[in-house]
Amino acid sequence: MRLSTGVWVLPLLLSGWCSQLLAEDRPEVRIERVDQTELFAEVSLSGTVNPMRSSGISVAVAGLIDQVAVEPGSEVDAGELLIGLDDEQAALALQQSAALLEEGRVALAEAQRRLDEARSVGVGRNIAATEISTRENAVAAAVASVRRLEAERDQAEVLLRRHRILAPFDGVVSQRLRDLGEWVSPGDELVRLVDTKNLRLDFQVPQAQYQAINEQAGLWLMHQDQAVQARIDALVPVSDSASRTFLLRAVAPDSVVALPGMAVQATLRTTTGQQGLTVPRDAINRYPDGRVTVWLALPTEQSGVFSVTEKRIQLGAAFDGRVAVTDGLRADQQIVTRGNELLSEGLEVQLSAQDQP
Repeated sequence: MRLSTGVWVLPLLLSGWCSQLLAEDRPEVRIERVDQTELFAEVSLSGTVNPMRSSGISVAVAGLIDQVAVEPGSEVDAGELLIGLDDEQAALALQQSAALLEEGRVALAEAQRRLDEARSVGVGRNIAATEISTRENAVAAAVASVRRLEAERDQAEVLLRRHRILAPFDGVVSQRLRDLGEWVSPGDELVRLVDTKNLRLDFQVPQAQYQAINEQAGLWLMHQDQAVQARIDALVPVSDSASRTFLLRAVAPDSVVALPGMAVQATLRTTTGQQGLTVPRDAINRYPDGRVTVWLALPTEQSGVFSVTEKRIQLGAAFDGRVAVTDGLRADQQIVTRGNELLSEGLEVQLSAQDQP
């Protein structure tokens, strides 16, 4: 009886031990079902970071530079002094204009007093009508003179202000072209000011993509080895006849550190309006002879265990880490997406631990 029991127990132990060894020898893989999804098209783009405002600040009046308030790299706010010109003569001219204006106002007041006096006496009694008319004309001339002198005073104020060259917007001085003691003439460029806060990403896109860019289109920047989505701000519908491209302008998210003049790489993703089969890039095997294959995972009688067979396929467009398959696969087939490096025909594999139900 003991011998009979031992004879039956030993094969069972050997069978369990062999099954355990086989399970341990099966490679662990990740499997994904082939589905039909919307197809996208991707275009790689190279662009440049450009400031919304970059100005060569010039002078409106001639003068001698007697104050330099900025250097290359200086950050300034709108209205802050950049360059000052010698304004002594302009200040004196303003004082003279103000004095002449005051003199004109006094003359106007005197003319008005004389007119009021004549009117109070009455026409035809002690003063002639022509005298009244003469005094009215004198008041009108004095009023016109005051207006002219006010305009001259305002002009002198403007001329004085133009001796101070101020920043028209917040920015950074990228270049200073003139120095202390130099004489400048109207139109001479003094400094170059760049707005480093309001930046745009400019890309030249093939003109064939213009109609494909809609609300579903997306632009993805490569930033620190990661894809970050940017907002498409504007399309300039004017094609360059030489390069056959048009301008796409985008706004980078705050997380992207960009400087004017920096080169940027991006991917433009547009919808095609078509459905098709897609597989992950990692599932594809490429061979030197040009063959492209995937490993099909065929279920076996044992749960979680699959037999693999290699299947040749034809590829279409790639997007978002996936590639369209134009021939060789059917929907609902299962393919190996991870762990396919050392597979061979007919090999049994099992789901990785993290993919176990």
